[in-house]
Amino acid sequence: MTTNTENQGSSLDLVKWGVAILLLAAAVIGNQMYSEASVVVRALAVIVAFAIAAFVALQTEKGKQALAFARESQIEVRKVIWPTRKEALTTTYIVLAATGVLAIVLWGLDAVLLKIVNLITGV
Repeated sequence: MTTNTENQGSSLDLVKWGVAILLLAAAVIGNQMYSEASVVVRALAVIVAFAIAAFVALQTEKGKQALAFARESQIEVRKVIWPTRKEALTTTYIVLAATGVLAIVLWGLDAVLLKIVNLITGV
């Protein structure tokens, strides 16, 4: 009995996803077909079609999971302690300096290896 109910929910989700995809396709194709219409009207129509498609997609099980994930992510982002401008600049300068030093070391190593290869090959 449970399996039958799950299959019905899954098939209904497939129908909802199909409707959402058709709405998105209609928005894109309609935007191309009515290229002579006002840009504002076309933009509003595309936005409305995308909003309706998103609403339909959010009614599916995967859509509900994605919305829950987005809400949880937003809560986690609020918990992050962002660096101050001074901390960000200091870290950036450290990374730039380390990158420069490493570039010089690799350049020197390349020059030494080039000399060794030239001595071995006689070039």
